Amino acid sequence: MKAYCFKCREKVNIKSPEEVTLKNDKKATSGVCPTCNAKIYTFGKSQKPPTETMHHRF
Repeated sequence: MKAYCFKCREKVNIKSPEEVTLKNDKKATSGVCPTCNAKIYTFGKSQKPPTETMHHRF
């Protein structure tokens, strides 16, 4: 998953990403920039593949 690093001024892959919930109950992913070790965030759900998908139509 990629996020924008303000220190490097470019989009980088997040090192050790983890899903967090903000104070206003929004989902975000936080991690570390691999080049400068600054803390970076991207907002919205993390892009993990679903563990089990069920496509049933009733």
